[in-house]
Amino acid sequence: MPAPQAVAAGTIAVSQPSSPRWHVRPPSSEITWAIAFTIPYAAVFIAFVVHPVAYGLWLARDPSLYLDLVSDPIYLRTVVNTLLFVVVCVNVKMFLALLVSGFFMRRRWWIRALLAIYILPWALPAVPAFVSFHWMLIGEYGFIDSLLSELFGIDGPIWFNDRWLGLGWDIASYIWKWMPFWTLVFLAGRMAIPREIYEAADIDGADRSRRFLYVVYPLLANMYVACTLLSTLWTIGDFTTVFLVSMGAPARATEVLATLGMHYAFDTGQPSLGVAAVLSALPVLIPIAVALMRRLQTTEVQL
Repeated sequence: MPAPQAVAAGTIAVSQPSSPRWHVRPPSSEITWAIAFTIPYAAVFIAFVVHPVAYGLWLARDPSLYLDLVSDPIYLRTVVNTLLFVVVCVNVKMFLALLVSGFFMRRRWWIRALLAIYILPWALPAVPAFVSFHWMLIGEYGFIDSLLSELFGIDGPIWFNDRWLGLGWDIASYIWKWMPFWTLVFLAGRMAIPREIYEAADIDGADRSRRFLYVVYPLLANMYVACTLLSTLWTIGDFTTVFLVSMGAPARATEVLATLGMHYAFDTGQPSLGVAAVLSALPVLIPIAVALMRRLQTTEVQL
């Protein structure tokens, strides 16, 4: 019987069926514990976020409430006050904060000490700070009028007897309180710019104004717009400043939507009308929130 033919030496690759990838499910006990830990957070979110918002929308569901608001002359004046308060506060505050952040970029010891003093208004609690502003402007016994009388021999005005003086001090107090915060934000943004870019601008002969216009601002433009949109959202809902500084005087002539809503809800016993007054800002808030989200997404893609 002939011998079987010899198989040539070598290896033959045999394709093996790939082993299936099994998704390992966690044990039921782990799922149970995960749900148990999640339930308290979900309950708090529903109780303190979802329920108040839903209840507020339910209170302001009647369209006749908004007709009552429009027919109230105080509401229309309040809308104008709110627009002025938001536009002036946000734009002046953000622009000055961007400029002042450049001053604090200088590497001198006394500037660093001055920065610690500069941020004190932001570090102070809002309530005592704004109450102090109110008592400084309370009239002839206030600090401002007493200072005018002592230094210049003139009698200062009764600040809260005039709508525009009262609203002006509301705006000044708000800027004084919150500008240091945004200055620190822009200072951090400036410090994130590589030092080589500043040095290249200096080599090209750019002075400070040109370096700001052609180097700093283009690099911080997205950040500036995002911070401005965020600040606008916060400022529209600001209640503390007007409530504690001017207190709506004279005769509720300096009210903003946040304080007017509290007035309707508690002083006149019309909570539905108060919620409607606050929610009337939604047509402005929602587009700003959408624009902010898109700006943040665009910035994230660029990074």
